[in-house]
Amino acid sequence: MELSLLQLVIIAATIAVVLGCGIYAARSVHSAEGFSLGGRSAGVPLVAGSIAGTCVGGGATIGTAQLASTVGLSAWWFTIGVGLALIIMGIFYARPLRRSSLETIPQYLVQNYGRAGGVFTSVVSSLGILFSAVSSCLPGIYIIASVLAIPFWPAAGILLALVTCYAFFGGMKSAGVGGILKMVVIWVSMLIAGGAAGYAVLFQPEIHEALPADTWFNLFAGGMQMTLANLVSVIVGMICTQTYVQAIFSATTPKTASVGAFVAALISLPIGLPCAMIGMYMHAAHPEVPAILALPTFLLSYQPVVLGSIAMGGIMLSLIGSTAGLSLGIGTMLSRDIFCKVLHVTKSATELWLTRGLVLATIVVAAVIAVLNEGSQVLFWSYLSMALRGGGIFLPLTVAVFLPRAIERHWAVASMVISTCAALAANFLGVKVNPLFVGLAVSVVLIVPGILQQRRRVATLYARMKE
Repeated sequence: MELSLLQLVIIAATIAVVLGCGIYAARSVHSAEGFSLGGRSAGVPLVAGSIAGTCVGGGATIGTAQLASTVGLSAWWFTIGVGLALIIMGIFYARPLRRSSLETIPQYLVQNYGRAGGVFTSVVSSLGILFSAVSSCLPGIYIIASVLAIPFWPAAGILLALVTCYAFFGGMKSAGVGGILKMVVIWVSMLIAGGAAGYAVLFQPEIHEALPADTWFNLFAGGMQMTLANLVSVIVGMICTQTYVQAIFSATTPKTASVGAFVAALISLPIGLPCAMIGMYMHAAHPEVPAILALPTFLLSYQPVVLGSIAMGGIMLSLIGSTAGLSLGIGTMLSRDIFCKVLHVTKSATELWLTRGLVLATIVVAAVIAVLNEGSQVLFWSYLSMALRGGGIFLPLTVAVFLPRAIERHWAVASMVISTCAALAANFLGVKVNPLFVGLAVSVVLIVPGILQQRRRVATLYARMKE
């Protein structure tokens, strides 16, 4: 892609304004809790902005357009799953999680299943979230390399610097403010650009005829089983993601947390449709364009200079914000649940810089993995991430939320470890069943005896007390 000087200036200015507002918001962050939770002072806009600003990243925008240029409208299922997951979180999970006054998912599990479950959750969740960060780094590096005509490694360095500015100083507060501004830019610009692409796809004969309706306009073109499996993996993975739960923990009240999740769902769910329309249009009009560049090429070639450049700045911000938000979740978990305990950190200032350092390290690792996997599908990393997070953690977390201490802790920890290993084995062995379902099935097999044993134990104690 060759850009004019005016396009480069507008893109840079759009990114600079949002990053500047986030850094300005960071001026009040002086403690570890302020960095990771914004002082638990977030209202509905900041909660929704933090969540939507992170989940609307590479997979939801460029990844959806990339997949749509290959399979059609069924690529929309990723953001549909994101929206449904946030609705479920708002109805069932947000209030009890916020009432706990904790900071991380592992802390919540430690209360129910002991320290071993918390440490394992920190490690597995961090690995799963890291893959999501890769799904945002990958298209970001592609775009920077294409626009500036530079190799992948220098492009990764530029992205690293931008993500660091977004997350390093203000943490959750910067993510919330940046997320709000970013979503305004993306919503307005993608509504216009996606509308133009959708009109061409539906009503321009040469474009419409190149996209057979039975495959390109079929939401279940990939098969009902695969579609539902991917949908469930997104829902399960979202609910188990520290970054989104961290935004819930940052809310002022449980009600604010719940409403914030609903607003984030309304923002996130529709965004995949215009991206899918653009991907389909580019497949019909320009099949020679690499699929991962379908969305940026359309914005910069088929939209007015100002609108297309602002939209491109918004897309870059979606990648930057998503990578930053996910890295913040990893850094918070590793700092709070592992390193602070191992290093016996007690001072808030020390913990703050430790968390910042871990966030920065996460960003670097995600960028390196993305560079080493050039050419991979963006949504491959997104779906793999969701399956890895959900396979071993979803059911123990759900039971802990709705039936506290209902599972005997040894069975719960065994469920987390063995079901995660089963999901990974299914993935690497290439079994026909979705790895997430393998993990969930193993988790059920181990959780049910744990619940029964805990009930027998409680009944025995109750009987002794009556005696």
